[in-house]
Amino acid sequence: MVDRKSFMQVGHKGSLFSSFLYFDMSFMVWVLLGPLAVILAKDFGLDAAQKANLVALPTLGGAVLRLVLGVLTDKIGPKLTGQIGLSLTLIPLFWGWQFANTMGDMYFVALMLGIAGASFAAALPLASSWYPPQYQGLAMGIAGAGNSGTIFATLFANRLAQHYGDWHVVFGIAMIPIAITLVIFSILAKDSPNKPAPKTIAEYGKVLKQKDSWLFCIFYSVTFGGFVGMASYLTIFFNTQYGLSPVRAADFTTLCVIGGSFFRPVGGWLADKIGGIRMLMVLYGVVGLMMAGISTLPALSLTTVMLFVAMMAFGMGNGSVFQLVPQRFKAEIGVMTGIVGAAGGLGGYFLPKILGNLKLSTGSFTPGFLILSGIALSCIVIIAVVQGQWKRTWIGEGGKVKVASSSMDTIQA
Repeated sequence: MVDRKSFMQVGHKGSLFSSFLYFDMSFMVWVLLGPLAVILAKDFGLDAAQKANLVALPTLGGAVLRLVLGVLTDKIGPKLTGQIGLSLTLIPLFWGWQFANTMGDMYFVALMLGIAGASFAAALPLASSWYPPQYQGLAMGIAGAGNSGTIFATLFANRLAQHYGDWHVVFGIAMIPIAITLVIFSILAKDSPNKPAPKTIAEYGKVLKQKDSWLFCIFYSVTFGGFVGMASYLTIFFNTQYGLSPVRAADFTTLCVIGGSFFRPVGGWLADKIGGIRMLMVLYGVVGLMMAGISTLPALSLTTVMLFVAMMAFGMGNGSVFQLVPQRFKAEIGVMTGIVGAAGGLGGYFLPKILGNLKLSTGSFTPGFLILSGIALSCIVIIAVVQGQWKRTWIGEGGKVKVASSSMDTIQA
């Protein structure tokens, strides 16, 4: 049990708050095109596949640039990397505000918004490096709660576009919190003197040779990819399937996103209690059942409930995956979090494309959700196959890790 009073006496509060704020505002910007897509689709005459591609590109950019910002964090420190990331995030926002009048412009904006999605490569190490092992879970939970920034995007983006009668203005307004965050971050954030040694290309190659690295990439691409992919695409789904207005569709998305945003720490906590393997198998089962249920395209109220539960499972799954990763790769955790984090972004890229492309080709969302259900259930099969080996090597009885959770002292994603 973490002593909250003692926690307040260690670390660096300015850096912890800066990490949360940077991550929160960046996540808001990263998924900004999700709610706006239904308005953009009307202006540009987009089909289902084009809408999916537009909201998927920021997650692809985030996956690729996460590795770039990770290298920069190693070389020049998380504070300067964060300042660069925030400054560069202003570019696609300014472009979307002033110059985005063609789909080519919007694809450029979408891809460049990936800079915001890569923010956790600097934000989380900034917080992590200030705290000793026994306070890592709480510090990372506070900084990682920045994924709640998604709620600001879904709640306000379409309302602002409707109020001003122009979606371009939303990008301009989004520059304000990013600029304020840059100032606060520059003043309050401070690099820890306990900076870990830079990671080499050879270290990345070493862990990629291990089968478990790829397994964790698959698991996180489904959990984190499911969360961010759904957060980006659900406004389109509610608008297309149930005929909701852009604002109402985004409101329903907000309800679902809340489930994933606030239950990630619960997943890690429960995984500590009952074991990460059991937790993940249960959560993938929940996701599989919910996706199968949604594929029947029931009434809006039932669909919303099932999506909320699915998003909650995705969020808890993120915490469960990272309860296991540092135990299996405690000596290579910095490298692994970069690789697994990038894989999560790739999962978020493919999810909208699966739903959008199959909607265009079949005329229904049913096949897409059935495939997502199959992917989640396949993860259960994979875990069932490998758990025997894991329990013989690094997992103890009952599915709990043999190594104490304090080995999480260098988690960076």
